[in-house]
Amino acid sequence: MTDGVLIVCRDFIQALEACHANGWSRWTGACNQAKHELNMCLRKERIDRTTKNREEAKTRREKTEQALRELHADD
Repeated sequence: MTDGVLIVCRDFIQALEACHANGWSRWTGACNQAKHELNMCLRKERIDRTTKNREEAKTRREKTEQALRELHADD
């Protein structure tokens, strides 16, 4: 995991670790809500990251295509 995700989801990570520190909570399902909240936080961060990456890739692709059009226009 990257540091950015760890910072954003730190509270959820700490809550799950605290819950797991009590051995029985881990096995009786008492940590399920903390786990779900952490998963939702990580999911949101992943979706945000992939959306940003997709937009950046689109921009790079458009620049490349424009450069190729300009190159071939000179022929």
